Amino acid sequence: MEIWNKIWSFIQSANLRTLGMLVGALLGLLYLCVGFWKTLVFAGFILLGYLVGRWLDSQEDWRAVVERLIPNKSRD
Repeated sequence: MEIWNKIWSFIQSANLRTLGMLVGALLGLLYLCVGFWKTLVFAGFILLGYLVGRWLDSQEDWRAVVERLIPNKSRD
């Protein structure tokens, strides 16, 4: 039971970016066990977990993220 207390204290003290990467790695490992050639998806899960964690850490508005990724190309 002590291991769960250690895990819980780590989760509470870690930043969301790290937790996002860990969740992405866990999901990626599960997906990787299905087949070797899906290693690219494994890396994608880790990257996605990092990006979601970074976004949650910064508490940035999702509209600002979309606007930054896809800028408005309207002409004056």
